[in-house]
Amino acid sequence: MLLKYLLPLLTLLLAGCATAPTSTIPARKVLPFVEALVTQRAVLTAMGREFMLTGYLATSATGGKRLVVTENLGSVLADVLVKSDGSTFVMRSSRALKPEWIRRFVTADLQCLFGDASGADCHATQLSPSHFVIKNRRYKLDLQIVDTKPGVQPPEMFDETLKGRP
Repeated sequence: MLLKYLLPLLTLLLAGCATAPTSTIPARKVLPFVEALVTQRAVLTAMGREFMLTGYLATSATGGKRLVVTENLGSVLADVLVKSDGSTFVMRSSRALKPEWIRRFVTADLQCLFGDASGADCHATQLSPSHFVIKNRRYKLDLQIVDTKPGVQPPEMFDETLKGRP
């Protein structure tokens, strides 16, 4: 009896819908400014649960990218610095996000949207100029840019020796 309903449902899920697919974004084309402070809101769906996140991304032509991810109540979940040469420094981590997860997933998503990730590594879809969805086998990240302030960022934001102090 269950198989009678499961097979058509599985066929429908595998076939997808007839709407046109949204475009996959070219990396490095998201921000119109090389140097800026970008505020983002995101919903992370993992293991059947949703988490509301806020991201603060500082970009610099010479220093790289610094991303601080906070949860709803303001606690820092991840603080990562990606230098212009591609080297990654976990400045601060939380119990919820281990340093190796930050290096593997947070940095990959950061490079996918705002960096030098290749198309094969970047599973992002652009829904609007400021709205992106990254789908991974383990999670889905629905990210919206809510504010962009162009301008030079303080050089200490990109100094890996100042751990824990954004």
